[in-house]
Amino acid sequence: MKKNIFLLFYSIMLLLVLSSNVWAQKATLRIAKLKYNGGGDWYANKTSLPNLIRFCNQHLRTNLAAEEDVVEVGSNDIFAYPFIHMTGHGNILLSDNEASNLRKYLLAGGFLHIDDNYGLDPYIRREMKKVFPELDFVELPFSHPIYHQKFDFPNGLPKIHEHDGKPPQGFALIYEDRIVCFYSYECDLGNGWEDAAIHKDPEHLRTAALQMGANLLMYALTDFQ
Repeated sequence: MKKNIFLLFYSIMLLLVLSSNVWAQKATLRIAKLKYNGGGDWYANKTSLPNLIRFCNQHLRTNLAAEEDVVEVGSNDIFAYPFIHMTGHGNILLSDNEASNLRKYLLAGGFLHIDDNYGLDPYIRREMKKVFPELDFVELPFSHPIYHQKFDFPNGLPKIHEHDGKPPQGFALIYEDRIVCFYSYECDLGNGWEDAAIHKDPEHLRTAALQMGANLLMYALTDFQ
């Protein structure tokens, strides 16, 4: 399949960072948290992305900026980021213009990770239908490459917090054979990225969450479907 120019640019940047000390000093990729309307706490998990970034820089040898940016869903600035993270507990509301902008970003090669921080599910399914009315979330099999990047997850997503006691599930929106959005459900992946003192999760769970997050970033930055 023809490689997307947007994704190709960031993949080349990543490869240069991994292979050159000069680029390791100068080149910096940035990721962002998505700010949305509707009343949900888009700003949740304040320490999660900085910790994930630090983990990826240490274990994947990426050169991500130490702090994430915040980008509004309707802003043109969204196109500056190869990876955008979205989380929260409550309502999400996308205007027609915002849904259109998010669709353009994803079709241009961007990658959206949605992490249900408990309570997000009915709203995100409704609003992502505005973005891709022709697509439904499909559960990815455990054999999918997203679970087998740098770190191996033969049973899919790790279960960080119990909530309803349901098994964690990884859903995707797939457009023309490319994952444009990955949705982690009943998992609380982002909580596992937070500082240890916040949720007091066992260290093995925090490590698993960070490893899975690293897989997502690695997949988003290097996949050429």
